[in-house]
Amino acid sequence: MKKIMFVCHGNICRSPMAEFVFLDIARKNRKENEFMVASSATSTEEYGAPIHPEAIAQMRKHDIPFTPRRAVLLSADDYDKYDIFAIMDERNRRGIFDIFGTDPENKVHLLLEYAGRNEGISDPWYSGNFDLAFDEIESGCLALFDHLAN
Repeated sequence: MKKIMFVCHGNICRSPMAEFVFLDIARKNRKENEFMVASSATSTEEYGAPIHPEAIAQMRKHDIPFTPRRAVLLSADDYDKYDIFAIMDERNRRGIFDIFGTDPENKVHLLLEYAGRNEGISDPWYSGNFDLAFDEIESGCLALFDHLAN
């Protein structure tokens, strides 16, 4: 079983969307039992907050099933529990290394790397553009699924 942790700054917009988009892709491909998927934050700023309403609206708009959840913080213990840490941007890389210290097993990658793009997912918290963020997340999740399933 592959274990994936999606990580963003606050765990209320991008990483929960990625978590549920990936799970939906796996479900549609009848491989949901092959993955353990979660999401978390590198910052305590939104700790305990629910998924952002606009992120929920995007998932509903695209018929992505989701469950209500609250933002959680990535912990140093997570490094040994997950195979891949799919981060949303370089700021998350700095945050994750503040928590992990190092990445000796090369588990930390930008989500869009799997789609052949060395760039971060647009942060809708600042831009307000949840459509763009969703499209980028979907592209990254499809590519990550293809990478892991094949």
